[in-house]
Amino acid sequence: MTGEHAPTLLTDLYQLTMLQAYHAARMNDTAVFEFFVRRLPAQRNFLLAAGLEQVLEMLEALRFDDTELAWLRRQPRFDAAFVDSLADLRFTGDVDAMPEGTPFFADEPILRVVAPLREAQLIESRVINLLQFQTMVASKAARVRLAAGDALLVDFGMRRAHGAEAALLSARASYLAGFDGSATVLAGMRWDVPLYGTMAHSYVQAHDDEELAFADFARAHHEPATLLIDTYEGSSQKTENKAR
Repeated sequence: MTGEHAPTLLTDLYQLTMLQAYHAARMNDTAVFEFFVRRLPAQRNFLLAAGLEQVLEMLEALRFDDTELAWLRRQPRFDAAFVDSLADLRFTGDVDAMPEGTPFFADEPILRVVAPLREAQLIESRVINLLQFQTMVASKAARVRLAAGDALLVDFGMRRAHGAEAALLSARASYLAGFDGSATVLAGMRWDVPLYGTMAHSYVQAHDDEELAFADFARAHHEPATLLIDTYEGSSQKTENKAR
């Protein structure tokens, strides 16, 4: 979903039930919402702001499409007049925020939304979703960078991430926080994150001889190649399905 319009129904139910109650009471005055962290864990005295770009993309694209509106009309909990009122909903408010990569502390807002009440209420869940995840990854990555000094740091986390969006945003947030690059190719295409890669143990296992595998791989690449030398000794992650 990153870089694309995520469905507006990617939200919590209570946002919509509150919007219906606001609609019934004709409440739509200006509201102010702020995103901040109440307290920091022990031994972690700062966080690193991240995720603003995706929040702004979401706000610019905010609208209910025909499929979403049709589904809402079929739900008995929602009134037809309320659903009809959502057809022209767009974000018209203002956003003030810290630049991404800025360290921040407890009780310090990193983003403030000023908008008509129904707009500010509807976006709450997705704003928190986008800011919280990337801020968490960037803050961890910043600590790794501080501990590693000038050592090369690369994100290889896609295969263990919780879904495609998490994998992509992790690559972005870690690079933002000081990593040198990522193995996630789409991050390179979308944000020019430098790409790094090695080889799989299965590539070595596909050859009859380990040294032949290294030679074949090196010959196929013009750039320096990283070779895995622990396929048969010392690897706790060996691929068991050998190519025949």
